[in-house]
Amino acid sequence: MSFFKKQDSDDRLSLFLRLVVYLSASFAGLTTVFIVGYILLKGIPFLRPELFSWTYNSENVSMLPALLNTILMAILALLIALPIGIGASVYLTEYAKSGNPLVTVVRLATETLSGIPSVIYGLFGALFFVKFLNLGLSIIAGAATLSIMILPLIMRTTEEALLSVEDGYREGSFALGAGKLRTIFQVVLPSALPGIFSGVVLALGRVIGESAALIFTAGTVAEVAKSLTSSGRTLAVHMYLISGEGIYVNQAYATAVILLILVIVMNLLSEWIANKLRRNKHE
Repeated sequence: MSFFKKQDSDDRLSLFLRLVVYLSASFAGLTTVFIVGYILLKGIPFLRPELFSWTYNSENVSMLPALLNTILMAILALLIALPIGIGASVYLTEYAKSGNPLVTVVRLATETLSGIPSVIYGLFGALFFVKFLNLGLSIIAGAATLSIMILPLIMRTTEEALLSVEDGYREGSFALGAGKLRTIFQVVLPSALPGIFSGVVLALGRVIGESAALIFTAGTVAEVAKSLTSSGRTLAVHMYLISGEGIYVNQAYATAVILLILVIVMNLLSEWIANKLRRNKHE
């Protein structure tokens, strides 16, 4: 009798937990749909050709310079952060011995950096890149600051991707006479590429949506950057500035639509590349 009571209690608990999970998933999905739908409804009616003029002025409130600066900033930040992040992760997973104090320190520093508010990164970038290195408010100073921000994310996801590669791949490569370095570059890294791309997607999302750190480092000039040492605002900074003025709220919503589309397109593109790499891996 007690067995049936216990089973009935377990069934009720299982049903309750399943209901909680479904409600949580539904709430998260509906919240996302609501936010995206609200932005699209408020912004799409104000997407006009003058918003994509080459030169910004108070009449057209063009976002094109900010869009081009955003793409440039994202590319530069990834070019700086990816080699360092992937190289550090390769060392931690493939070369460093277990129990190495350096590994513990690096991982602790990575976890600490990932939790620091972006405004702190902005203040550091303003003091180090803008003032100390005398780069001034520039695209390169902003990109360098962003690369430090996304470095912990790239390192963590790359390390997890490398650890997910089965040891059999490494042992098979060694058995065929390949050295350590060749095994890493021709066997381990290609197998881990889908996971690495997932980290790149997350890093891109943070780069594109960042504003606080860039106000201190890249500046707010509403022009297409003529060089890496020129100042320029990104889409997120542009949206923050014009929405704060109170007279360009509709244009701010239109900018939010483009920002949202940019993030979605980059995510879909990265996911397509990752899926293609997975299929090639299994063929």
